[in-house]
Amino acid sequence: MDPDDERLVTKEDKIEDVRPKSFRCEMHDKSGGEDGPPELKMKEVGVERKLLKNGGLTKTVVKHGTCKHPKSPLSGDEVTVHYTGTLPDGTVFDSTRDKEPFTFKLGVGQVIRGWDKGVKTMRKGEQAVFTVQPQYAYGKAGQPPGIPPDTPLRFDIELLSWCSVKDVCRDGGVMKKIVREGKSWETPKDSDEVKVNYEVKLEDGTLISKSPDDGVKFIVEEGWLCPAFKHAVKSMKIEEVVVLMVQPEYGFGIDGREAKDSEGPVPLNATLIVDLELVSWNSVEIVTDDKKVIKKITKKGESYEKPNGGSTVTIKYVGTLSDGAIFEKRGLHPEDPVTVTIDDDQVVPGLEETLATMKKGEAKDSWDLDGPQKIAAAAKKKDQGNDLFKKGKLFFAARKYEKVLEIDSMNLKALFRRAQAYSAMMDLELAEQDLKKVLESDPNNRDAKLEQKKLNKKQVAHRKTEAKLYGNMFARLIKMEEKESKQADKGLANLPQVPALINPAEVSVQGYNQRVTVCPSHAGC
Repeated sequence: MDPDDERLVTKEDKIEDVRPKSFRCEMHDKSGGEDGPPELKMKEVGVERKLLKNGGLTKTVVKHGTCKHPKSPLSGDEVTVHYTGTLPDGTVFDSTRDKEPFTFKLGVGQVIRGWDKGVKTMRKGEQAVFTVQPQYAYGKAGQPPGIPPDTPLRFDIELLSWCSVKDVCRDGGVMKKIVREGKSWETPKDSDEVKVNYEVKLEDGTLISKSPDDGVKFIVEEGWLCPAFKHAVKSMKIEEVVVLMVQPEYGFGIDGREAKDSEGPVPLNATLIVDLELVSWNSVEIVTDDKKVIKKITKKGESYEKPNGGSTVTIKYVGTLSDGAIFEKRGLHPEDPVTVTIDDDQVVPGLEETLATMKKGEAKDSWDLDGPQKIAAAAKKKDQGNDLFKKGKLFFAARKYEKVLEIDSMNLKALFRRAQAYSAMMDLELAEQDLKKVLESDPNNRDAKLEQKKLNKKQVAHRKTEAKLYGNMFARLIKMEEKESKQADKGLANLPQVPALINPAEVSVQGYNQRVTVCPSHAGC
């Protein structure tokens, strides 16, 4: 066995982790990751076990942990312990049992190597005795006068508590220590609305800012108070409580901030300590491409299904203005349900498009259409489109035909009517695409051929109009450029002579909104 092998012993003391170190994750590996080494999951009290294959570190469990979550601390986490250190003859050289517990950051070299490797195998409330060989303690030099050179040591350690510490932005700008684990596995997105409680202090404990008793709400990507907030909440779960150490670049910068309202001033280049709780959050989704309709989910649906066009749903809703004033509410009482058919213009367009994105539990009823229902829904939409077309409401007619084609993508009558609407609105390319689809499916369609001839004439006339328009435009531009050139020549002729050699500089010429850069090679030419 290699005497320098520091890898952790596995359950049967036989399996070896032979992967190169570059392929092993110190934070999550089973041999020393979040759940600790496999052999320590069911530890026997009083049995000494090797933690390293070279025998440099052994562990004897004195008392099992009390935490119901079988997790162990990771490198970078902040741990608090009580301990007693003894020499081989039983002499105590150090102890915290008669004083305050000892707190340190695990795995970063703040303690001897034996501690870094041993404590990460423990769980909250656990007590164990570690025997540490000199190479994992104070080595050949020892630590006089208490610890002689080249001496193995015994440490009785009790893990009182530990807090996970994470580098939120991966640049040391926002360090997060988890005080209370959150629920679920989800975390907020940039577009979501979160509710938080917080206190912001300087390193000396001076209070800078505090949230109201009922917390504050904000959109994640818009942030709150300082940049650290939006970065931190995206890493948090609901009801999670953390302490942040915020460097100036994620706080108030090198310039700090003056006192504002009831909030205190922030000194230059100040590091902040933030107590932060994610109370709740609502998922926010963009419904329309122009972002004019946005949906905030206050109650999640029961499935992944969403209604199709033509489906009938039962809803209840309250409509408010931006100032909170209610202008309409319907369906709030069981005896007064509101039934809406999707894409049937029974409610305002924004609400209709929102309903089409909702899941069961948000909007109820069966949303699947069978064959006959699809045919009936498509026919109804087409008839509505025809009525709008006759009334000259071309845009809305085209929209109805689009709804027909969403239900029945090869409805030739809807394609033909939409082509007519596009042609009348001078959307000639779209009209051509629809007519092409009709003629591909029905090459002998007489109405489509006639419409294609009309469209061709429109396209020719449109190209002539464009050519004439652009021709006149270019002619005017050429005349303007010639006129400006003559004026410029006349103005330059009246300028005083300049020396033959000029350093590169910007020269302002009066009477022109330009800045001319004159280089030595062009001076005096």
